[in-house]
Order: sequence, then C-alpha cells, then structure tokens
Amino acid sequence: MREKIFLYLDLIRWNRPAGWLLLLWPSLAALWVAADGFPGWHLLVVFTLGTILMRSAGCCLNDVADRKFDQHVKRTAQRPITSGRLGVKEALAVGAVLALMAFGLVLTLNTVTIAWSFAALGVAVGYPYAKRYVAMPQAVLGVAFSFGIPMAYAAVQGQVPLEAGGLLLGNLFWVLAYDTEYAMVDRDDDIRIGMKTSAITLGSWDVPAIMGFYAAYLGIWFWLLGSSLDDTALAVTGTLAVGQVAWHYRLIRGRTREGCFKAFRMNHWLGLTLLVAVVWGWRGGV
Repeated sequence: MREKIFLYLDLIRWNRPAGWLLLLWPSLAALWVAADGFPGWHLLVVFTLGTILMRSAGCCLNDVADRKFDQHVKRTAQRPITSGRLGVKEALAVGAVLALMAFGLVLTLNTVTIAWSFAALGVAVGYPYAKRYVAMPQAVLGVAFSFGIPMAYAAVQGQVPLEAGGLLLGNLFWVLAYDTEYAMVDRDDDIRIGMKTSAITLGSWDVPAIMGFYAAYLGIWFWLLGSSLDDTALAVTGTLAVGQVAWHYRLIRGRTREGCFKAFRMNHWLGLTLLVAVVWGWRGGV
C-alpha cells in the first residue's frame, strides 16, 4: 500500500508543485481584481484546492493519453503508467476521483461558475490530443491554463466581463512562453516520434518568439491593471518581472536541455510577481 501511494503521488507530480503554481497565481490575481480587493477566504480556499486537484487530475489524463509516446522520450520514460508500474484504468480512476473532488468545491459557488467549469474541463480533456494534430498545441494549453481567470470573475461577479478576456489573452501568451521552453527540452525526441509542439513549429525562431510572448504577457497585464496599481508597487514588480524575462533569455538562448528546463521550472516566480503587484499595490477600479 505504501508503494502504491508513492506511485499515485508520482503520477500527479506531487513533488513538482511548479505545475499547479503556474495555474494558481493568475487565478488568485484575477480573484483579487474581480473582487476589487481581498476576495474572502472561501474563494481563496476553493480556487487553491481546486487548482491543485484539477492539475493533478490533468496529469493522470495526460499520462494515459501520452503513454506510448512517453516511452520514447528521455524525460518521461519512467513515469508510472509508461513504465508499466500503474495500469491505465487505475490511473483514470485516480484522475476521476480528483476531478470529482474539484467539482465538489465548484458546487459551493454560483451557477455561472459551475457552467464555466464544464467548458474548462472540455478544454483540459482535449489538450493531450491536440499535440497530435495542432502545430501549436501550447495555445490550447494556454486556454486550459487560463480558465481560472474567467471562473474567478464568474465566482465574484456572477459574470465574465471583457477585462477578464483581456487578462486571459495575456495569460495565454505567458503559457506559450513557458510551455515552449518546456517543449524545447524534448524537441529532438518529439521530432523523432512525430509529436507536434511550438518548439518544432517555430524552429530557429523559438527564442525570439518566447521573448515576444513574454512581452505580450507583461504588456497586456500591466496595460489593463497598471492604472489601478500603486506607483511604487508597479515600478518594483515591473522591474522584477522584466529582470526575470531577461534571465530567462540567458537560460534559453543556448537551447540546452538543462537551461530550457530550468527556465520552465522557474516561471512560477514571474506569475507570483504579478500576483504580488496586484495584492500589494491594488488601489481599486480597472
């Protein structure tokens, strides 16, 4: 039983929290903006636990969908399903339980948020298969990873205004940036097995494109939120954010596996920086 528990924890990447932090920070920032300040402990707990549960459920589905491809990728060959240590049905059962637990949390919110949760689930289920057919599947992931933003607005306001769409668009560019860094790690293996990724599609334009994605992300978010932030908070967090992007350039410009993987793993600090900007500097009114 102890061994089985460790397999489940490995399946949901429990020892790699960067994945759910990448989803959590923009969702909490959107909650803060939508509520025009502190959104209340209930919403913070629901969105935090829900994010962790759904990211874990997504790992189960993704590993089942990619199990035959993962056998041929150095980084993923020893995952529990791919290595045969965990069965497909058992992994799907774990994912279903986690998703139902997350849905139970959503049921404590309003009907608009519940409706948006079904759309979020549909995109999340479709993403693993997009990698077979879409030249830039990271864009699909960007939508999936940004659904916490409209759901936050729905939970607070009972509607999803245009500003939520703008923040979602900006966040999508951030996902394109960090998941292209991630895809650069496996590019050689993905080419060999016929997988489609943004790193392959962009080719030698990968690094310039990533820098452009980062610029679009920061530009959209600070353009939408900057007038509502305290000048000091805006200056400090803006400088920190730009500095992190410059550091990412240094990590990925050589296109090494180690540098690109480190850049991906450290991305949650950029999301946290923008959350700090909102929490620290919020003056109200977008």
